[in-house]
Amino acid sequence: MQFARINDVTIHYQIIGAPADRPVIVFANSLGTDFRIWRDVVVRLAGEFAIVLYDKRGHGLSDVGQLPSSIEDHATDLAGLLDLLSVKNAVICGLSVGGLIAQSLYQRRPDLARALILCDTAHKIGTSESWNARIAAVEKNGIGSIVDTVMERWFTPAFRRPENTAYSGYCNMLTRQPVEGYLAACAAIRDADFTEAAKTITV
Repeated sequence: MQFARINDVTIHYQIIGAPADRPVIVFANSLGTDFRIWRDVVVRLAGEFAIVLYDKRGHGLSDVGQLPSSIEDHATDLAGLLDLLSVKNAVICGLSVGGLIAQSLYQRRPDLARALILCDTAHKIGTSESWNARIAAVEKNGIGSIVDTVMERWFTPAFRRPENTAYSGYCNMLTRQPVEGYLAACAAIRDADFTEAAKTITV
């Protein structure tokens, strides 16, 4: 396992090398997940591309860090990690909140992004009311109380079978995220709005 101290937060990451002339792809994962979600993608790309995976603050094995935190804080963490790894001009692939982080990174450090892959994300995700309701539910009853709702968004009914061990594993991953980190990320998503900034993306 690889760890780095970035902006006073311990960040868990993994770097998979490739020939020097190959592009670097950086994966920023979704709310309530860690970088293991990219495994099946990584095994198809390893060797063809250099790959950087990481757990954003408050997720996986990374520290929660100072609260509250913003999407800009997440982007600063990622920029710090890429600087540490001497990565520039990378393809930034962001899923959900990772897509918000990718957009913020592009605004702050365009030298780090030769391209953006924005997956299941937007310039603004959801409403203040929807995020406040989720925050309240988790504060009252824990992450386990929202698992079914979240999994309905992630997976088809055919996948969400109790006998499907992969489905059970994804449920475990969600419920085992640090509650403080999950709530902080929910609030960061709620408060992020890249509606105007998205108009300036040229990569």
